[in-house]
Amino acid sequence: MSGHSKFHNIKATKDKADAKRSSIFTKIGREIQVAVKLGGPDPSTNSKLADVIAKARSNNMPNDNITRSIKKASGESNAENYDEITYEGYGPGGVAFIVECLTDNKNRTAGDVRHAFDKHNGNLGTSGSVMFMFDRKGVFVIEKTDEMDEDEIMMNALDAGADDVISEDEAFVIYSNPSSFHQVRENLEKLGYKFITNEIQFVPSNYVIPEESSISSLEKLIDALESLDDVQNVYHNADF
Repeated sequence: MSGHSKFHNIKATKDKADAKRSSIFTKIGREIQVAVKLGGPDPSTNSKLADVIAKARSNNMPNDNITRSIKKASGESNAENYDEITYEGYGPGGVAFIVECLTDNKNRTAGDVRHAFDKHNGNLGTSGSVMFMFDRKGVFVIEKTDEMDEDEIMMNALDAGADDVISEDEAFVIYSNPSSFHQVRENLEKLGYKFITNEIQFVPSNYVIPEESSISSLEKLIDALESLDDVQNVYHNADF
């Protein structure tokens, strides 16, 4: 189908997440707590929670951790209140960045994110400064195997409610409208598909190839942002 998926960018982010698994569990735990506070602790009636739990499982988060996060948000133990904040900016070479955060201290988070941009030759922008370069989409990544039939995958994904399917060398990348993300995920799971990634993301409408001289600074900026406790997701339009 049409489109531009950049599976390798997704895989690189996933590999970093695997290397920082305890940090990832903490961040997903926060997402679970926010989802519970918004819609309750029952994933059968809280589709947002069901989606975050599916994301947790695709990241191999233990069930005990998931249950503990739900209980924490349900008031069975002390729970923090987190605000969702999104920052936009530019990295070296004009690469656009969107940084999603969950924080219990907005001033601390703003200072930390700004410091990361300043230190690594970037600039924190105003709201809307780069958002127009991205589309909000549900993203499902399925690793390819020899047994998979490409036409069948595409037909099943579209029948499940997806908008687009990209066949990469190593994976199928399936896109959906955010409003139908939960339905598409459930339909694909019923067919037995397992996901490397399944979440709603900011997907660049176009990618830029950074100059060789800026790649090191870009990688350091990405690492610095992802290492911040309050940062949940880092999106950019660099094609490495």
